[in-house]
Amino acid sequence: MPIYEYRRPNGTTFEVMQRMTDDPLTHDPETGEPVERVFHPVAVHFKGKGFYNTDYGTKRRNRELRESAESGADKYEAKQAEKKADAKKADAAKPAAAAKSADKKPADKKKSAKK
Repeated sequence: MPIYEYRRPNGTTFEVMQRMTDDPLTHDPETGEPVERVFHPVAVHFKGKGFYNTDYGTKRRNRELRESAESGADKYEAKQAEKKADAKKADAAKPAAAAKSADKKPADKKKSAKK
């Protein structure tokens, strides 16, 4: 049977062992004063597959964050630099490709398509 805590109007508390199906007390059994049940938040810690490991701080998690920050930032910056270099190469190749296609005559294209 669970133990329930009740609070008197003057702030003092007492505990009573009751069944879960019993109605909560409305008056103190000793003094007859009105009382109210005190609720406490339950500590829940979800573990196992399917929960984020970022939800709870651990030494291991702090180490993983530090390592990913050190290596991840470098990789990200390298990837961004690579993308910029590729974009510049593509921009430089566009005018040359446009010039080559402008030199060709439309008839040449039709002949090559018929073959």
